[in-house]
Amino acid sequence: MTNKSIKYIRYPLILISISLCISGLRWLVSSEPWMLDQVANEERLQMTFVDLFLIDGNYSLSAYLTQIYRFLGLYVLGIGFSLLSFSSNKFLKIDSFRQRFLIVLGVLLLSNLVLAYMWIPSSHFIYVMWCAIALFCLSLYNHIKISN
Repeated sequence: MTNKSIKYIRYPLILISISLCISGLRWLVSSEPWMLDQVANEERLQMTFVDLFLIDGNYSLSAYLTQIYRFLGLYVLGIGFSLLSFSSNKFLKIDSFRQRFLIVLGVLLLSNLVLAYMWIPSSHFIYVMWCAIALFCLSLYNHIKISN
């Protein structure tokens, strides 16, 4: 197997990893991370955030949402860095590793897409997920081509 054939598996995985890292960082550094997907979140809540925060007793809700989104950002960033660290030529040359890596990533991407359509169908992150799935399919196609 040549480095050139691994390249066609590796580069799409790197792009997916980088997009996860960027998304995670955005949630970590944003002052109001729930506003990054405001339209979908407000649609899910069936009210605006202004109305939500005006409800008596919700004075600490913004701090709670910030905390939850910081954890989300941390985990997304961690997954992105993990994928990035395992996308090296050394790992991807091992057929059994590459197969397991693609299975786990495929399940993760597809389950996220299903959940997004169920809970936040107007989210712009769905477009990001479709792009990630297209990149994943490119890696999967090249993996199958190499394996045969």
